Order: sequence, then C-alpha cells, then structure tokens
Amino acid sequence: MIIRRYEHKDCEHLINLFYHTVHTINAKDYSQEQLDVWAGDKIDLEAWNRSLSKHYTVVAVENNIIVGFGDIDKSGYLDRLYVHKDRQRQGVATAICDKLEQAVRANKIITHSSITARPFFAQRGFRVVKEQQVIRNGIALTNYLMEKQVREISI
Repeated sequence: MIIRRYEHKDCEHLINLFYHTVHTINAKDYSQEQLDVWAGDKIDLEAWNRSLSKHYTVVAVENNIIVGFGDIDKSGYLDRLYVHKDRQRQGVATAICDKLEQAVRANKIITHSSITARPFFAQRGFRVVKEQQVIRNGIALTNYLMEKQVREISI
C-alpha cells in the first residue's frame, strides 16, 4: 500500500468511495434517511476538490486502486477519513492517520467522529469532548467531537 498526496484527478474516485463506504459501513449505526443526507447522490465535485486541495490530503493506493483517504487542515482539524468498504480493519485508516498526524504542527488534533468511527479514534488516543447532534436537511445525525493531544504545550 502506498500513501501519497491527493491529486485533482482523484476527486471523483474519493467521492464514490465516500458514498459507498457511508452507505454500507455506517448503515449499522444510522438510518437510511440519515445516510442519505450524510452522503447524498448529488455531491459537489468542485467544492470537494477545493476543500481537499486546501487541506493536507492523502490517499491510500493498492494495486492502482484508491482504498482510502483522509485530510487535515493546518489547525489540526481532521475533516475526513474514509476507507473502502472491502478494506475495513486492515490497517488502511491507521496508515492514513499516522501520515496526517505527522504532517500537522498543532498541539492537538480535533475531529467530528461518527458513531461507527468512534472506537477507532478512541483506540488512537482521542477522547470524547462531547456528543453532538448535527442537523442536515432537517435530519439529526449523532457524532462526537473528539480530540487528541499530540504535542506538549510549551509555556
């Protein structure tokens, strides 16, 4: 598996991976209605590309197939982390997170974790700050604001 920087040509592949991962892996924790507002069938390719290009974004590639991706901004906000539905629990998310955490210079990393991803982040040393209800198109989705201290705060 190779972890490399995001390229514009990856965007459509990432959107497809995101959609299918949410609709299969997260289906055990969210209703169909919630999955549809989280990952609808009309995702703005240009908006995603702008966001992914602005952040430090990496993709995991195996046999020329993208099997996962993640992105983090300069402040330490880990925005997205998705792994192909057929590559769960095989070290892909760990490899991506390791790369993202090494790239940031912030003292802590913050993420908004799904119910499904919460155990993964907890195992990596993230702690739940609070449970949240995010409203999308009138539908409530539960997620968790989580944070991880990555560097000593110097005074």
